[in-house]
Amino acid sequence: MLSSRTCVRIQWGDCDPAGIVYFPRYFAFFDNATIALLETLGLKKAELLEKYGIAGFPVVHAETDFRASCTFGDEVTIESTIERCGRASFDARHRLFKQDGVLAVEFRETRVWVKRDGKGGIKAVPIPPEIKARLTE
Repeated sequence: MLSSRTCVRIQWGDCDPAGIVYFPRYFAFFDNATIALLETLGLKKAELLEKYGIAGFPVVHAETDFRASCTFGDEVTIESTIERCGRASFDARHRLFKQDGVLAVEFRETRVWVKRDGKGGIKAVPIPPEIKARLTE
């Protein structure tokens, strides 16, 4: 199964007044990890947007399990994998580990391949076969 690792150093601005990572910041970390995972396959987001005329691949479902706190200065590693690739969507799983190997956060997301619908919105469209093949390597 395809996987990648992304290293993140927790910054002061990532933390809430209690000194722990403010939970929405994890979503930014995992979004970046998804992009890094795709780049591992040679799929750069800017090139995908241009070549396929898509609006992107937004998250339509997310599940998070917070198991341990992360704080300012922590160096964490996010292990990311593609778990499923469907007609117009794919699922990714991210596991964020603290430096001591403790699993701190587990995140699953479903993203949908979308184009603009011409009415100011977006609509799901099939993932091109060549992209699907890379996602399922």
